[in-house]
Amino acid sequence: MFANVTTHTPIRLRDLIRNIRACKTAAEERAVINKECADIRNGFRDTDTTFRCRNVAKLLYIYMLGFPAHFGQLETMKLLPSSRFTDKRIGYLGVMLLLDENREVQLLMTNSLKNDLDHSSQYVVSLALCALGSVGSAEMARDLAPDVEKLMRNSNGYIKKKAVLCACRIVRKVPELMENFIPLTKSCLNDKNHGVALATVSLITEMCRASPAVLKSLKKLCPTLVRILKNLIMSGYSPEHDVSGISDPFLQVRILRLLRILGSHDGEASEIMNDILAQVATNTETSKNVGNAILYETVLTIMDIKSESGLRVLAVNILGRFLLNNDKNIRYVALNSLLRTVHTDMNAVQRHRTTVLDCLKDPDPSILRRAMELCFALVNSHNVRGTVRELLAFLTRCPPDFKSDCASGIFLAAEKFAPNRRWHIDTMLKVLTTAGNYVRDDTVPSLIHLLSDSDKLHSYAVNSLLNAAKMPENIDQQPLVQVLSWCLGEYGDELAEGHHDSGDVIEPVSGDQILDFLDDTIESSLSNPVTKAYAINAIMKLSARIPGIESRVRQIIERFGVSHSTEVQQRAVEYCALLDKHHNLCAGVLESMPKFEKPPAESIERESETNYGEELEDRETEQNVATVKEAAAPQSNIDLLLDLVDLNNSAASDTPIVPPMGGAPIQPILPMSNSLNLLDDIMGSPPPAMPNTNGIMGSAPPPAINGLAGLMLGDPAPVATNFIPEMTAFEKGGLKVIFYFDRKPGDSVLSINVKTSNQTPSEISDYVFQAALPKQLQLQMLSPSGNVVPPNSGGTIEQPIKINNPGKVPLRMRLRISYTINGQPVTEMGEVNNFPAASWQ
Repeated sequence: MFANVTTHTPIRLRDLIRNIRACKTAAEERAVINKECADIRNGFRDTDTTFRCRNVAKLLYIYMLGFPAHFGQLETMKLLPSSRFTDKRIGYLGVMLLLDENREVQLLMTNSLKNDLDHSSQYVVSLALCALGSVGSAEMARDLAPDVEKLMRNSNGYIKKKAVLCACRIVRKVPELMENFIPLTKSCLNDKNHGVALATVSLITEMCRASPAVLKSLKKLCPTLVRILKNLIMSGYSPEHDVSGISDPFLQVRILRLLRILGSHDGEASEIMNDILAQVATNTETSKNVGNAILYETVLTIMDIKSESGLRVLAVNILGRFLLNNDKNIRYVALNSLLRTVHTDMNAVQRHRTTVLDCLKDPDPSILRRAMELCFALVNSHNVRGTVRELLAFLTRCPPDFKSDCASGIFLAAEKFAPNRRWHIDTMLKVLTTAGNYVRDDTVPSLIHLLSDSDKLHSYAVNSLLNAAKMPENIDQQPLVQVLSWCLGEYGDELAEGHHDSGDVIEPVSGDQILDFLDDTIESSLSNPVTKAYAINAIMKLSARIPGIESRVRQIIERFGVSHSTEVQQRAVEYCALLDKHHNLCAGVLESMPKFEKPPAESIERESETNYGEELEDRETEQNVATVKEAAAPQSNIDLLLDLVDLNNSAASDTPIVPPMGGAPIQPILPMSNSLNLLDDIMGSPPPAMPNTNGIMGSAPPPAINGLAGLMLGDPAPVATNFIPEMTAFEKGGLKVIFYFDRKPGDSVLSINVKTSNQTPSEISDYVFQAALPKQLQLQMLSPSGNVVPPNSGGTIEQPIKINNPGKVPLRMRLRISYTINGQPVTEMGEVNNFPAASWQ
């Protein structure tokens, strides 16, 4: 007698799904899945293969829920040789989900794939092609490429399109195998099956991206692609390929992308496709999203090829219509595309400036960001008043995350395109009061620079600042109070006299009222240490400018001799000692600051030029030269000013505090010991009186006096510049790119003038210089002077770029240079990693 053997029958997939969905908590779900995984493992250990397909199907569902399923990889591959189609389907699905090209076990399926590629059933063949196209490795591609090539000649369109897509994977993994598929592209492209044509266009695109030589040889397909695209536009309604009234938009988009690659930097190919692009742009329906997608790809293609000027204007007008669309995605795409186009077709984009300004009222943050950036790119000397007015209105209502960037952009636009000095000052004051503490640190020295250089607007600017600072909503705005404090210290006497050199009648403000404001500023808990430093220096300066307030100035200064702020207390003690023991020095120490001058942009010529080539080798020599020239650079008077008022760093440090983009460097205040030594210099025996640089008799400071004493004595220090030698960033094939540097001492912003020359006897056209930096650096590339480089070094193209390096990290830059010479497009890439140390330290 035989004992009864009970075989455990696994539950079906639908029952497992029902059980998992019935779980009310994650713990119940984990318990059900763990129990089922244990049953599946037991089923895999049994030699019976009856339920293997069912177990693998359940395991794949568990895997898609996020649970581990690696133990079923081999069992999945065991389903591939099965003669049942159900087993093969689950097996190939499991292979595509559980395996990838990095798994060595994947090589075991090569034989099964080869057998199934020769199968009589088109569905089995398609399963094998899908698996190979999804997870095929380079080794599998080399082994199975002949079989795929054979299937590309198959008359069955269902198999043919999958074989072409599989060839895309093979080309991507093993580029040298593309030679096997190039002869088949033309016949597949002319196939009547749209699926085959779509897959072939994808294959051609992949090959063109992988090899410039293949790209050149496949340009002959341009007429064929144009003909296919024209047939799609002109063909009538086809239910098989119609989407919202447009015939096969997927194939149209793919062809447009391929034309973009084929026509780039090629005038002849671009000429072939100009007409069809115009037809697509004018005949495509825009009421549906499908048509907008085709138009967007058409615009990108027109902008990337050497298209006619009228066609480019048409493309910009299409983007302008996109801005009026209610769909936020379409508006964002339009703004993003216009932002990339503005530097090449400024006039065409300017026609849509009003529409772009309307986008500043959109509630979507991503649209606001792109619209704001595009508005700044569109500002010029003709529209600066209206555009800045709209941007100021946007600044009042924009989210806090945008205020800092918007304020900085307005400052830069006003500095570059201001129609007059008074408008410039009014605009910067409006930004100060609107953005408040969101204004970046570089704004204060920039505005002080501007006011110092505006002789006829001192009283007007100080009065405007004072009226703005007295408003309750502006009392905590530190940048505004800092600028006002500096101006009161320098020009408070003009305000007290009611001076009106700007043509406006200014109501006089008494010295006591000015002192009340500065005293309240120092006492306020809202003032930071830097603001207090500006205020106490202004109070001391006023004692030499407004008569009759010396006694009150002394009282205020003495009161802050016991301040809780160490630096404020130290300054107060120094000033009291200056008033008590060395009153004869006050006239020279407290005289007006000289007018600030911006460092001139200079190109430093080296005595001998070093040829770097592709491998720039003389890094140490460049750094040594930069160090010597930096040591010889004098300190500017604006650095002395910031050295006086900065209290952010009371610890001993020689490292400057670098503000954000465009700001002047802020030197840290001297530590206590050094400051005491400086005080001793001030208190020492003064040398004989002699005329200072401003022609006022006073006591000349000892040679060691600098920083605070040098500033107060009114010695106008020479303007400092960093002497950074130029460097050859790229040189190949007669094309030479030289970087000329300019940077203020300690500034985080490095300005580079990129000059490109052509030493060959042939003209270089369509010249484009592109650069990329690491993420911690910020890059701003301005418009080049042209795109044609004359031959035989007959001229240069200049392009200014700016790099913000707040962390002072060593500079590294990747270059991409593209141009056309003798009708041939050339693309060169390189990396520059030997910038002079003075350019980033």
